[in-house]
Amino acid sequence: MLENVDKSTYLSQLSIKKDLLGVVIGVTNTGYVLFEGKEPIGLGEYVIITINDKKQILGVVESCFIKSDALEDISNYQEALESKIVAEINKRDKSFKINVKILGLLDLLKQSKVILPEIPPLPGTEVFRANKEDLKEIFNPEDESWLKIGTLLRNNHVNVKINVNKLATRHLGILAMTGMGKSNLVSVIAKSISEIPGTMVIFDYHDEYRFLSGDNINFVQAQINPRLLTAEKFAEVIEIRDNADIQNSILLKAFDNDDLKKKIEDNFWDFLENNIKEIGIKEKRFTTSAERVSDKIKEARRRFNNILIPNSFDPVSHIKEGKLNIINLIEFTEKQANVAIAFYLESILYQRKISKTKNTQSKNNIEKQILFHSPVIVVIEEAHVFIPKNENTDTKYIASKVAREGRKFGVGLIIVSQRPRSLDPNVLSQMGSLSIMKIVQQEDQSQIWSASEAINAKIIEQLPSLNPGEALFVGQWVNLPSFIKIDEIKERTIGKDPEPVKEWKNTLTNKELSIEDSQSYIREEYID
Repeated sequence: MLENVDKSTYLSQLSIKKDLLGVVIGVTNTGYVLFEGKEPIGLGEYVIITINDKKQILGVVESCFIKSDALEDISNYQEALESKIVAEINKRDKSFKINVKILGLLDLLKQSKVILPEIPPLPGTEVFRANKEDLKEIFNPEDESWLKIGTLLRNNHVNVKINVNKLATRHLGILAMTGMGKSNLVSVIAKSISEIPGTMVIFDYHDEYRFLSGDNINFVQAQINPRLLTAEKFAEVIEIRDNADIQNSILLKAFDNDDLKKKIEDNFWDFLENNIKEIGIKEKRFTTSAERVSDKIKEARRRFNNILIPNSFDPVSHIKEGKLNIINLIEFTEKQANVAIAFYLESILYQRKISKTKNTQSKNNIEKQILFHSPVIVVIEEAHVFIPKNENTDTKYIASKVAREGRKFGVGLIIVSQRPRSLDPNVLSQMGSLSIMKIVQQEDQSQIWSASEAINAKIIEQLPSLNPGEALFVGQWVNLPSFIKIDEIKERTIGKDPEPVKEWKNTLTNKELSIEDSQSYIREEYID
């Protein structure tokens, strides 16, 4: 034991040490330590612990627990009030237990090498707040393949960058509750990549990205050329039910016609309707069903004339290399969007494959077919709808293929979802990186936990505490697991929560102004 004078001197020296946070206590190991803090420490704070008197290790706070001895086991209100006074007087009453995950040796982390220490820190080792300069070397690399995406959650002076090369080859999942900032993160990534300039395609199902501005942005109205579809897919697009066997059979006979698909100058719809009419005439038992199919065709021509374009060129040709391409799907039904996304995605993968081809065709012949000579990153919003867990869809089939093969051919996949529990686990598990924002539902948390080795129970427990715009980044696109405050795209308006009261009042004001305006053009004797 230290003498009283020596002990008090030692404690006072400890208290004035710059950035000292606490002291390691209890049993330690090379992966985790617990320390007693002099004050509460927030989730995501980075700390430094020295081992062997020389080597420094970097850790991150995963949880913090506060305990008061005086205020424990309280049985009534009066006792709580009295214990509160005792707790305020007694400086030793509060205990701050902080759990830290060890990330690796500091010097090697600066070289993007994650190496854990061979021996754990000794109990009694001091814990310090990490130096800003050290953190900048790790999270803010100067290499051109790294793009700024935000700042550290607990240290907003340290920029955080993501590795675009890893993003484009190892895929990304963006997971969060509604309103937590998923589309803002996609927008930050997209604008940064467009400035390189890289090629990116966003399937915009809810018209959330039309606010983006810039010289390198290409807005595309999604189209489906029915001539390029099979009869089965065309039936889905015009909304013939799967169990309407006779109607599907009639459409198959009418649609399976080379002239219908090849003769661009002919009117596709009239040609198709005539084929259906002839089937109804030749086979009297199908007359009623043929009429119903014909009605479906007419309805599709009326409702979907902006998106079903029989005489258009390949819709994928509207995507421009070296630009951010925003493909608007807002007019599409869910089934139509599924068919369209699958078609675009399959075509992009095919284009990237032929750009890498090594077959015997002449280079000139291949060049004429290629639309994308460099990697493409594709974003699928509402991924739980198009890549569902317990249902087979066209998009799910192609997305699974891209997740498996995209790395080889330069097609990166970003899936965005607010319901991870409904996502196909095989596709999610192939996302080499994750951005996880606020998640409350236990089923969603379990799905995320099983999808990534970098996620543990302590981190899962902290996800509900994240605020909008805050996220945990894990995986290959960052040097270390990081709690981030994501930059905000200023021009972003859609995707934010609406303000009904303000909108109602504005509507009323505008109506009143409109009435006043109208009355100014009417002679006074005609106004009561």
